[in-house]
Amino acid sequence: MTDTKTREGETIVFLHPDLGIGGAERLVVDAAVGLQNRGYKVVIFTSHCDPKHCFDEARDGTLDVRVRGHTVVPPTLLARFSILCAILRQLHLLLQIHLTGELSSTNPRAYFVDQLSAGLPLLQALHPRGRVLFYCHFPDLLLAQGRRRWWKRAYRLPFDWWEQWSMSFADVIAVNSNFTRGVVSRTWPALARTKDLKIVYPCVDTKPEENKKKDRVQEEKDAKPLWNGKKFLLSINRFERKKDIALAIHAFAGLKPAARQGVRLVLAGGYDPRVAENVGYHKELVSLTETLGLRAITAGTHPTALEVPDDVEVLFLHSVPHLLKAMLLASARLLVYTPANEHFGIVPLEAMLAGCPVLAADTGGPRETVVEGRTGWLRSPAHVGRWTDVMDKVLNRMSEPELEAMRQAGVDRVKGGFGQEQMAQRLDEIVQEMLEVPGTARARAYGPLWVLTLGVLGILGGVVAVVLKGWSRL
Repeated sequence: MTDTKTREGETIVFLHPDLGIGGAERLVVDAAVGLQNRGYKVVIFTSHCDPKHCFDEARDGTLDVRVRGHTVVPPTLLARFSILCAILRQLHLLLQIHLTGELSSTNPRAYFVDQLSAGLPLLQALHPRGRVLFYCHFPDLLLAQGRRRWWKRAYRLPFDWWEQWSMSFADVIAVNSNFTRGVVSRTWPALARTKDLKIVYPCVDTKPEENKKKDRVQEEKDAKPLWNGKKFLLSINRFERKKDIALAIHAFAGLKPAARQGVRLVLAGGYDPRVAENVGYHKELVSLTETLGLRAITAGTHPTALEVPDDVEVLFLHSVPHLLKAMLLASARLLVYTPANEHFGIVPLEAMLAGCPVLAADTGGPRETVVEGRTGWLRSPAHVGRWTDVMDKVLNRMSEPELEAMRQAGVDRVKGGFGQEQMAQRLDEIVQEMLEVPGTARARAYGPLWVLTLGVLGILGGVVAVVLKGWSRL
């Protein structure tokens, strides 16, 4: 076992754009807690962290989270230009913590940066001795929508170039799965030739001594089962169109009335009223349920979620707290995980650890976590009927011993390869290897130039953003 005493006094600074609730944020929190448990001092800088919309560790004092770089540039301009604003906010954050001396006072030996690589040249220029691990969840250029319009392609061109170029300033690049490594290699072959893309799987906490919450969940479940023991299927995803939550609704609606008698579909996940897509997609899904003749209701709080009428067939839950989420996973008959080409997918691991079988898309990360026929099922999103068939099988055609065997197989699968300690050890090894190698020569050579260039760009961009923001209110 690694001696954590050797890590005492070594600081790792995390830089993350928006520390809300999502798979990327869960990974950041788990990585930070894991490295902290191994003896590092961890500080997280972010441009946004709402105590009402973040993970427990980010608000209860477990982690040192500092919100900086959020006073000049808004998250969007006229509900657009999100990537431009994100870059400017990151540059603002870096300049602020550098000019105020806050960065130097933390004396970091290494940085963990994820989602947004745009500020890496500036970071390396400001702190040439610091080693940078960039965690690529997925290439942003492949996530941007609306490229069919020529002006959107033209608008994205410099950002797409900047993404690859700025990532080259990282000492190490890590990805979340073999699937993502393949995508990154095909998207940026030149980068893949010069950087060894290391796989660091996201994790779930499998330590029994730290899972007292699970005991409380079981006690509450035994005392008063959710909805009086009603069978339910569960989906947990952010309310975004790319998550294809509509697939779960269509598959559920495909069940014969007798097959779904007394069964509920629960659609829970991250929901931020500031995000137009969250709001708009939720409305679309509600409309879809009505079109399909399913009675639906949206519960905004834990108490109202537990008191919904028995005849509600589809229940929407926004940003469920940890305890309720754990109760849902522990009680659900099946997790329905709909995203196609998901980069990794942490929710299937959480479900399997809770003893809940998983039905997921036969693409992307779930192919590396879900074992067909043993811990769940993998089905093509193009064939809704096959999803319906699995739902029917779990609800009506599997015996309790068969379900129990699948539940236990899921628990064993997660504990055997996806624990927090395993991820933290992997990161620790990468950080130590990185610290033993001299820094990026390119960053040192161009450091002074990029302090000036990017610093001026950040300041001017911030001024323009403020002017445009004021103009939009006229």
